[in-house]
Amino acid sequence: MRLIIPLLILTLFIFSCEGAYEGSKGITRVEFEHIFQDSTLSVRALDFNDEYLFYGSADHIGKRALTSQFKIDLDEMSANKRKHHFKHYITYKNDTLHFRAIEEVNGDFFAISIENPARLYRLRRKSNRPKLVYEEIGEKVFYDAMAFWNDKEGIAIGDPVETCMSIIITRDGGETWTKIPCEVIPEAKEGEGAFAASDTNIAIAGDKTWVATGGKTSRILYSGDEGKTWESVSVPIIQGKTTTRLYSIDFYDEKNGFAIGGDYTQPDASSKNKLRTKDGGQTWHVVADGKGPGYRSCVQYVPNSKAEALVAVGFKGIDYSNDAGDTWIHLSDEPYYTIRFIDESTAYAAGKGRISKITFK
Repeated sequence: MRLIIPLLILTLFIFSCEGAYEGSKGITRVEFEHIFQDSTLSVRALDFNDEYLFYGSADHIGKRALTSQFKIDLDEMSANKRKHHFKHYITYKNDTLHFRAIEEVNGDFFAISIENPARLYRLRRKSNRPKLVYEEIGEKVFYDAMAFWNDKEGIAIGDPVETCMSIIITRDGGETWTKIPCEVIPEAKEGEGAFAASDTNIAIAGDKTWVATGGKTSRILYSGDEGKTWESVSVPIIQGKTTTRLYSIDFYDEKNGFAIGGDYTQPDASSKNKLRTKDGGQTWHVVADGKGPGYRSCVQYVPNSKAEALVAVGFKGIDYSNDAGDTWIHLSDEPYYTIRFIDESTAYAAGKGRISKITFK
C-alpha cells in the first residue's frame, strides 16, 4: 500500500501535465534581427508568406524577398544574388497615398489607402504593377484594417461615412469589392470610429468576425456568417475621448479572444485597457486592471499556446503574458507598431524606421 499510493500520485501528476502549454514557464527575453531599416519607414501593416514580407508605409507599399534571388540585369549586363526589395509609390492628384491596411492571399498582395480617396490595390504574385480594384471618394472616408476569411472572401473596415462603420467585402478573390449598406450594420454611436494603428481591428476565426471600434464610444461589431449579418457588443474598455478606444483584437479560436486599447496620449495608464473573452465575444471582462502594459497598438496570441500566451507591442515596447492576460512581463523598450507570428518562438514586427525578426526565448 505504501508503494501504491506514491505511484498513484505520480501517475495522476503525469496525466494532469499532458497537454500543458510547453511555454507555460514563460518567455523572459527577446532577440532582434533587423530585416531592413530605413528612416522613411512608418509601418503599421505587415504580412508575409514563404517568399516575401509585405508592408504598408507612410508613403508606399513594399515587398521584400526573404531569401536571396538570382537576377540578371539586361540593361547593365550584370548578374547578382540578393534579397530584392520592391517599393511602390502610388499618387493621386500629386499626393502620395498612405497605406495602413494590407493582406497577403496566395501570393497576391492587397493594400488599401487610409483616407480620401480610399483606393484598394491588388498586386499579383508575378507582377510589379498594382491594379486598382476599389475606390471610394468622400471627405469622411478613412479605412483602418483588412482581413480575409479564405482565398475568395475578404473584408476591410473604416470609419463611418453615413450612419454606420464602413465595411467593404469581396467574394471573388479581391477582384471586386462591395460596400455593405447601413441597414445591415448597427448604427454608429457618436464619436465612434477606428484607428489605423496596426491593421488588427479585425479578428477572424472560421466564419466568425469581430471588429473593434473606438473613440468616444468603443464596442465590438460581430458577424457569425462572414459579414452577411452584424450585431454589436458593449465592452468595458476605457472610452469617452477621441483618443481612448480598442486598438487591437485577436482570437485564438472561435471561443478565446483578447483585445487591448487605452489612450495613446497617456500610454502608461493601464486601467480598463485589456479585455478577454472565453465565450466567443458574447461577454468581455477586464484583466490586469491597473497592471501590465498601458496603451499598446497590437496584441497577438502566440501560436500553439492553447490561448494562454499573448504578446502586445506599441511605441512603449513589448510585453508578454503566459496566463491569458492575467499577468504580464515587460520584455523590451524597443518600439514597434505591429507584429505577426511566424511560429511560437519567432515573429516579424514593424514600426518607425524598421522591420525586424524577433526571437522569443
